[in-house]
Parts: sequence; C-alpha cells; structure tokens
Amino acid sequence: MACFRCGARQDDPVRGPSPWKRAVASGEQVLVCPECQRDPEWQASVERCPECDGVRLSKSLGVVRCSACGWTGEADAAPAAAAAEPGDGQLADEVKAALDRVLRAPEADQ
Repeated sequence: MACFRCGARQDDPVRGPSPWKRAVASGEQVLVCPECQRDPEWQASVERCPECDGVRLSKSLGVVRCSACGWTGEADAAPAAAAAEPGDGQLADEVKAALDRVLRAPEADQ
C-alpha cells in the first residue's frame, strides 16, 4: 500500500515498529509515510475518533478501531471515490508487466 498523500511505496520493514502510520480517510484504511508525517497538516485529511479525537484509526473487516482509546465502530458503507490510492493504475501496470515476464513461456531456440 502506498502513502495516501504522496504515493510513496513502503519499503521492506526492518525490525521494530514501523515509522509509517495507519489512518482512515474516506472510510478506507490508508498509510502515511514518515516524510508526510512531518507536515502537521496530514492529520487534517484523515478521520478522527469520535471518543478521543485521535487519528490513530485502523479498519479491518468493516470495523474501525481507535488505537489510542479502544473505541470501535462501523465503517461507512460506501466510501468516497476520492479514496483511491495515487498511482493505482501505474502499480497495476507494473504488476502485470512483472507477471508477464515471469510467467511467459520460454521461447524455443531456433
């Protein structure tokens, strides 16, 4: 999953806690990269917990949970179309090209 603000892709994790933050925006779970977290405005574009006003929300199986206070609630049934990740089409094209390279039949020597 890419950063929902800048589209940067997460690298392979190192041991220990990830510097990337989870959040919920437009009813969908998103990730925020360490670079975008430096801008205090990143929190303005994500949803907040109705109990503690925190932004440490995660979504799983249609349930939103606050990591700060433990609140849980139903996610919106119809997330906004604007929640799509930046670069989704590009990533799909890259995956298709990689699969084509790996899965194509070997060419016969002539």
